[in-house]
Amino acid sequence: MAESPQVSAHPVVKLIPNGPEIPPLGVGTWSWGDSLFWQYGKDYGASDVQRAFQVSLAAGITFFDTAEVYGLGKSEELLGQFIQATETPVMVATKYFPLPWRFKPQAVADALTASLKRLQLPTVALYQVHWPFDFLMGQKALMNALADEVKQGRIQSIGVSNYSASQMHQAHGYLAERGIPLVVNQVQYSLLHRKIESNGVLSTARDLGMTILAYSPLAQGLVTGKYRVETYQTPAGARRLDPRFSKDGLRKIEPLINVLREIGKGHDKTPAQVALNWLIGQGNVVPIPGAKNAQQAEQNAGALGWSLTSDERQQISEVSAAWR
Repeated sequence: MAESPQVSAHPVVKLIPNGPEIPPLGVGTWSWGDSLFWQYGKDYGASDVQRAFQVSLAAGITFFDTAEVYGLGKSEELLGQFIQATETPVMVATKYFPLPWRFKPQAVADALTASLKRLQLPTVALYQVHWPFDFLMGQKALMNALADEVKQGRIQSIGVSNYSASQMHQAHGYLAERGIPLVVNQVQYSLLHRKIESNGVLSTARDLGMTILAYSPLAQGLVTGKYRVETYQTPAGARRLDPRFSKDGLRKIEPLINVLREIGKGHDKTPAQVALNWLIGQGNVVPIPGAKNAQQAEQNAGALGWSLTSDERQQISEVSAAWR
């Protein structure tokens, strides 16, 4: 296995002053233990994702994002087991899902207790609201419940996920009343999904001093160059329902893939590594690509330790502009 690039080549990202610091690249663990959307238990298993964990740590990537709903808790359980087996400090982010019947603040405390038990941790670096659903609790009560957990020390910082610009402002305002910052909005962001640049989310994050956690930063593998028209096969799982993975869909992205491949040659990097490096270079953006095995983890780590030139960044921005 080739030597992995070290994360020290990029500055760490401070979520809050004197608080959790995370590397500029993390690992998303949606696929760990999930057999509904992903093929966990068929194409790969616990030993594969543990190797992904180990390879990531060896490269200095110590930030892992999970959620209570990933694999119905299995992702948190696996991550907790892996953390217990290493002495390397690991930063964990997990998420609370605002289900309709969770209408009292106590639901937040109960969900967090269950997550911490699965993770085998007394506290997490970041606790996020998975979706901006209001239902019966309301955002103010929800943010106050999260603020209470910060005061108790069970979570170190608060984030949201899939929030619009206006929803970010609202949540930020409620937390500000408690003297606590909103530090993260986790949203879909890739070269094939650049909507946060035009809908106000990215600019709002910068205005509020927040970090964007970019999920699906490789567009579920589309920007890796793995899926090609000339070798087309119907993809497995949920990808077969996504029109982007059809032959016509792949033809539309060919110009982008060709540019990523060409620029990558100059840096001895893959299209995926170029795509991740472009995201990191946006500033206040931390991509969290998935890694189901050691090979994927190693490829992700190759996005660190180097930088695109300004001309290369501009070229990539122009060829992907249709997805803004």
